[in-house]
Amino acid sequence: MGISEKLHAVGRPLLDAQLAHPTVVGIGRGDLAEPVFRSWLEQDYLFLLDYVRVFARLAWQAPAAHLGDLVDLAHTTFHDELSLHRELSAPFGADLENARKGPACAAYTAFLLESAADYGEGLAALYPCMWGYSELGRLLAENLPAEPRYRRWVETYADPGFAALTVRIGQMIDEAGPEPARAEALFAEGMAHELAFWDVP
Repeated sequence: MGISEKLHAVGRPLLDAQLAHPTVVGIGRGDLAEPVFRSWLEQDYLFLLDYVRVFARLAWQAPAAHLGDLVDLAHTTFHDELSLHRELSAPFGADLENARKGPACAAYTAFLLESAADYGEGLAALYPCMWGYSELGRLLAENLPAEPRYRRWVETYADPGFAALTVRIGQMIDEAGPEPARAEALFAEGMAHELAFWDVP
């Protein structure tokens, strides 16, 4: 069993906790209160800006076989995912440009940026975001919400292309070979931040 497979086992209980979180349940049903999702969208926009910085910091350390992946992820996140985020946010009236980080967002981004000081550990720390959202998208897509704005959010993370990126990050973790116990601890901490992020300020 590779390191990434062990991380999936570590993360499964915290993924189940995310699926049971009221914010995720509301997205899945398509009836989440709009002010809650608007606030979540604002926080996630600020998170993604720092997520680009995490990819860039890791790219600086990456072996040649991984460099292109990380550069592509930074580019895609900055140009495509943030653009999509703005499109998703507009119908909810989210004020992305004037948003300020809440405690959960600030704690999570600080954790990721600090973890990215070490290449293998940084990959393990960022993996919960990609793996968790891919799994949430896949599971919520089994019963898509009828409300089109929430449906589009689910479909974004259920996309096979996003699942393929997640698989690639798992492969890169296995190839980077971080110390397994340390990787598991960082992954678990990242999953805990993911769960806390749904507690919208």
